[in-house]
Amino acid sequence: MIILQVYEVIYLQYFFKGGVILKIGKVEITKQDKLLFENPDYSKKDIAEYYSKIWKNMKLHMIGYPVTLQRFPNGIKEKGFYQKNASDYFPKWLDRVEIQGRGDTLTSYPLCNDVDSLVYLVNQGTITFHTWLSSTHDLEKPDKIIFDLDPPKDDLSMILEAAFDIKEELENLHLKPFVMTTGSTGLHIITPIKPEYNFEQIKEFAKKVAYHVTKNNEDKYTTEQRKDRRDGKIFIDILRNAKGQTGVCPYSLRPISGAPVATPLDWSELAKKDFDSQKYNIKNIFRRLGQIDDPWKDFKKSSVSIADGIKYLKNLS
Repeated sequence: MIILQVYEVIYLQYFFKGGVILKIGKVEITKQDKLLFENPDYSKKDIAEYYSKIWKNMKLHMIGYPVTLQRFPNGIKEKGFYQKNASDYFPKWLDRVEIQGRGDTLTSYPLCNDVDSLVYLVNQGTITFHTWLSSTHDLEKPDKIIFDLDPPKDDLSMILEAAFDIKEELENLHLKPFVMTTGSTGLHIITPIKPEYNFEQIKEFAKKVAYHVTKNNEDKYTTEQRKDRRDGKIFIDILRNAKGQTGVCPYSLRPISGAPVATPLDWSELAKKDFDSQKYNIKNIFRRLGQIDDPWKDFKKSSVSIADGIKYLKNLS
C-alpha cells in the first residue's frame, strides 16, 4: 500500500489482481482510467486529483451553497446532463439541503461542505459545479450579484470594455466587483453583498445597474433578452440573479477540450495582450496559483450592504 499526503488529502493506492485502486480521502475512484477529456486526454483520476487539490481555493465558494451538477459519465464527447436532486444512492455523509420549488415540489440539493463530497461527486462523472447565489445561512437572501457577459461573435475584446464599465458603476455604488473567466467564452463580474434582500429585490437592483450602464452606452450595450433584437450589441445579462439560478463555481472545470478552468482574475489581467478566457486549464492553473495569491481570497471579506446603492439608483429613475 502506498500512502501519499498531498494538499491535505490522503491518497491510497493499493494493488489487486486487476490493477491499482486509487482512494482519495474516503472516496474510492472507480474506473479511474476512463477518459473524460480527449486531445489532450484527461482521465477520471486526473479530474478527481484536480478537484482534491483545488478544494482549498474552491471551498470559500462552495461550503453551504446548493450545487447543480453538470455530469458527463461517459466523457465530454457524449452529451451530459444537469442534476439538481441528490440521488438516493449518494452516501449519508454527503450533506443535502431540501428546497421547496413550485407547488409542493422538494428538491434535495447536494452540498459540497468538504473535499470528500466534492471528490465523490466527481467520481459520479461531475465535471462542472454550478452554485446558488445564496447559502444555507439564508436561502432566500443572496450574498452575491452576478453580471454575465458573453461576446456576440466569440470575440472576447468586445466584452472587456463592458466589464470595466460595470466595474466602474459598481464602485460608484461603493461595492467591490470581482471578475473571472467562465472558462468558456465570457466573463462573470461578481460583487459580494450582505445577505439582506430577497432575490426579487436583488434582481431588480442588478437590472437597474445594467440599465444605467446601458443608458450611458446605448450604441454598445443592451439588456434585450432576445438575440434577434440586440443588433450586435453586448448583452448585459442579469438573469442569474433569481432564486434557483446558478453561476459556475470559481475554479470549476468546463466540459470543453483542454479542460479550461473558470478562473478568478485580478482586474489588471484583462488589459494584458495575451488575455484569453480559456488561458488557464487543468494543466497550468496550479502553476499560476503557485506564483500569485488567489485574486479572490478576500471575496467574502468584501461583502457590503447595497442599501445605499438601492436609494441612489431609485433617485436616478
